[in-house]
Parts: sequence; C-alpha cells; structure tokens
Amino acid sequence: MPQFSVDPDIAKAKTISKDFYINQRHFDDARELIFAPTWQFIGTTDLVKEPGDCYPFTLLDGYLNEPLLLTRDKNGQLHCLSNVCTHRGNLMVYEPCRNNQLRCKYHGRLFDLDGQFRSMPEFREVENFPTEEDNLKKLPLFQWGKLLFTSLQGARKAGTESIDENNPTPTAIPEAIPAETMFSEMINRVGWLPMDKIQYRPDLSSDYLVKANWALYCENYLEGFHIPFVHATLNAVLDFGEYTTEVYKYSNLQLGIGKKGDSCFDLPANSPDFGKQVSAYYFWVFPNMMFNFYPWGLSFNLVQPLSADTCKVLFLSYVYDESKLGTGAGSGLDTVEHEDEEVVQMVQKGIRSRFYEHGRYSVKHEKGTHHFHSLIASFMR
Repeated sequence: MPQFSVDPDIAKAKTISKDFYINQRHFDDARELIFAPTWQFIGTTDLVKEPGDCYPFTLLDGYLNEPLLLTRDKNGQLHCLSNVCTHRGNLMVYEPCRNNQLRCKYHGRLFDLDGQFRSMPEFREVENFPTEEDNLKKLPLFQWGKLLFTSLQGARKAGTESIDENNPTPTAIPEAIPAETMFSEMINRVGWLPMDKIQYRPDLSSDYLVKANWALYCENYLEGFHIPFVHATLNAVLDFGEYTTEVYKYSNLQLGIGKKGDSCFDLPANSPDFGKQVSAYYFWVFPNMMFNFYPWGLSFNLVQPLSADTCKVLFLSYVYDESKLGTGAGSGLDTVEHEDEEVVQMVQKGIRSRFYEHGRYSVKHEKGTHHFHSLIASFMR
C-alpha cells in the first residue's frame, strides 16, 4: 500500500496517489482517520424547536452510520446523544417525537433528555450499578446561527484503537479537532449574515448520486480552474480573472467576484471585502462540507461517501432573502451540479488507467486542491 505524501511546495508537488480513489482499504481507513475526528453537519435548530423535542438521525448515513439523537430539554438546552440504549443496544427513539424523558421500548430503561440515566426495572441485585457508563454517551455540539454540527471523536478517547469489521487491522483513533479550529475563518468572514434567520427550502433542495469517489467530487469543487471549460453559464456571471483562493488550516475560501450589474452582496463597512463586487463566497470545510453563500442565502453541499467509487451529494438550500433567488452566481445550481457530475464521473473512469498515477498542480488555480490532498495525506498517516 502506498504511503500518501504531498510536497508542501505546490510548484514541485504531484497529486495524491490514484490508489486513494479506487482502493477499498483506503476508503475504509478514511472512515476512522478522516471522518471520525472531524465535524459533520446535523441540520438546523428547527429540527427541535420546542422543549421535549427529540430528533433521531444517522450521522453520515451509508458511511459512519452512527445512530444519534438531538434533543431539547425542558430548559431549552440542546443535546446531541447516542441513540443507543446502554443496556442491550436497542435504538432509543425511532422517529421524531416530543417527550419529557427517554424510555427504551425494549426493557424500559429510563433517561433524562440530557442522556442522564434515571432508572431500570428489575436491577436491584446488580452490583456497582449505575455508573457513568450507564448514561447515554454525549457528543459535542457546535452551533452557528441555526446550523448544528457534531463530531464522533469528542465522545471517544483518542489514542485507543478502533477495529472496522471490514478491516481487521486496529487503527489508532486520532485527537478530536476543536470546532473553532474548523469553522472560525468562515464565521469571521461572513458572520454578519443573518444565519439565525435562514429557512430550509425543500423545494430548492436535491440529492444526487454520483459515481465517483467522494474526494474527487470535493477536489473538483476546490478549484475554479475548470469553470471556463465546464460551466458556461456560471462563467458568464463570474469575473474569472478576479477569482481567488484563500487557504486556511482546515478550510479554504474561493471568492467569486461578479461582473458589473450582477447580483452581489451588500457588504458591511467592516468586511475585509468591502468595496468588492462579491457575488459568492465558496467556503469548503474539511473533509466534505461546502458552504456556498449567495445574496439570497446558503446552498449547503454535503458529500456522503458510499463506496470507493460512489458518493451521494446533498444540496440543501437555506434562504434569508427570497427576492434575490434566481439571480447571479446563485442561479442555475442544478445545471452546474450536472456539469460537475459528468466530469468527475469521467475522472473516476480515467484514473483507473494503467497509464495514470499522478498529475501536477496549477500554482495559480489549484491551491485548494493541493491543500485538500495535503490534508488527506496527513490524516491518512
């Protein structure tokens, strides 16, 4: 198996080995090495609006497959919990509901909405019971406006070993990454947006099944180099000559500058971009989240790995200014998605060639892709 490495000097670097995109072992390893220690999107606070609301969900369905539970207790406090009873492993909550407490439907074990164990029938003779282990496992929860995120690593002890049923070799669990480290640059840059007022629009949201490795889809997003060649409509509203990429530790920003007369942000005076014709902020957060901010709202893309050569992409639309829908860079998103799908699916076929192993980077236009590959190489070690 190759040891992944990427030269930190983009002018000298070669792209990551093609094995990462086609080898099932690497796909399985990435589950614990890349996705478990990073942060994943849950949804919005609208899922649990009132005290007592409970919302069960599966974190990164099809890959991490972790059953979790979002609750709002009687004091209005939000909690992210394991949705698995600590007695015999039954799921605690089967569907969204409103309750004062959580009672397992298998043997009646009772918990508070913050996961604290309360009682258990027929357990008087059990010694050293209850203990901390009898509480529902609590996961970290990060909130920005209405958006909610969690990480599996915050609920597990780093340095221990994890064993995947498809990969019997133990894998060391890496340290959890603080949420502020992942999201601070984005929040500092566009924190003036009314993220507490966004409204989910299912009519503007879609799921796409893409026959390509999740990383191929992400790296396509991370460079504007292909826009003039793949996205004619988008290219018509963006000033490609002014398109820039800013790289941070676990995220990056592609700043979309609009052409004169196009729909652009009304930027506050304290914004570092004040005076620019910004039509879109394209933020990517490692490993699989894309935040596309437009004057009308947020188009959030979540890439869900399904297999070494297949992923699902969720396009979720959150609107705060409906009057600007259908204008500028934030219009025609379905067309852009299909254009991206076509090219990454062709890449997935092409990289299997015995004549391809590595490529090189455009120093000017592929900083984001180089950064992404460098993070993959670092986490996979």
